[in-house]
Amino acid sequence: MASKLFSDFKLGPVKLKNRIVVSPMCQYSAVQGQANDWHLMHYGNLSIGAGGLLMFEATHVSSQGRITHDCLGLYDDETENTLRRVVDFCKEFGQAKLGIQLAHAGRKASAKTPMQGGASLNADEKPWETIAPSDLPFADGWHTPKVMSVEDLDRVKLEFVASASRAVRLGFDVIELHAAHGYLLNQFTSPLSNKRTDQYGGSDVFNRLKYPLEIFEAIKSVIPSDVALGARISGSDWVEGGLDPEEMIIFARELENRGCHFVDVTSGQLDARQQIKLAPGFNLPFSKKVKIETKMAAMGVGMITTPIQAEEAIETGSADLIAIARGALDDPRWAWHAAKELNVDLESYTPNYQRCHPTVWKR
Repeated sequence: MASKLFSDFKLGPVKLKNRIVVSPMCQYSAVQGQANDWHLMHYGNLSIGAGGLLMFEATHVSSQGRITHDCLGLYDDETENTLRRVVDFCKEFGQAKLGIQLAHAGRKASAKTPMQGGASLNADEKPWETIAPSDLPFADGWHTPKVMSVEDLDRVKLEFVASASRAVRLGFDVIELHAAHGYLLNQFTSPLSNKRTDQYGGSDVFNRLKYPLEIFEAIKSVIPSDVALGARISGSDWVEGGLDPEEMIIFARELENRGCHFVDVTSGQLDARQQIKLAPGFNLPFSKKVKIETKMAAMGVGMITTPIQAEEAIETGSADLIAIARGALDDPRWAWHAAKELNVDLESYTPNYQRCHPTVWKR
């Protein structure tokens, strides 16, 4: 039987050679938001054989929106120009389509990297003011964010639009709006972090979705029709009273109504009280629900590490695409090795590495 994982797929206007996606993974290696040799090595390597679509890490729409001092940005000419070098290399030598995840960290900004412990920056570590829908810290010991004013809402929306325009100029095939993992747009969608009493918050889920949807529409209006546009959304906060799968579906349908091509379905990381049920493929029930209740493509993610897991997720209708994270870091040729395990004959490797194709490998 032919492999479903290695069948081609139309992601909106973009044709992918297989269903394997390299998930966005922060590298915490930028300087003043700018890409450097690490990113050239990292993405250049992954573009050769890790999957059909390579998603660049959460790339922030402003310096204020960065998670840490070391996070990647796309908000001025310097950040655009340094990233161009990386994108151009991947397009010349790589085999994957390229995507970028645009993000703003909101109240989770001004933090240490995970390697430094991941807590809020101390006063002597050059912290900056953070913003959020409400003045609720992420967790005990974290800074209290400023409540976003109407002017802040307008400014951040324009920042997302400007970054999307820069991404188009750079030649990305896919743009993903980050509305999950507890970052700014997820902070609006969740009742745990959004206690506003205006049109952008409160108990009404449609009010809480209003701002992320406005940003989506604004981005949609400035990108060409040959660029796929999607969103990373959350299936659950894993906290009682938080965002749940039913509200996830409402969000997904509203995105679909606005021309969204896909959703990348994850969960958690909004509230430190989460009781997340980790297990292989633990987010797949959320992506399957999206597939059942909308017509959009659904990307599955979450502790999917083996080709057999990925193949079964596609075969059982749990997802249209499988996003591989740690597995791709461990093995930048994940797709090549998955093909071998699933008895799929890939047409070719990148020319420089053709000599290691299974058909010519010296046995």
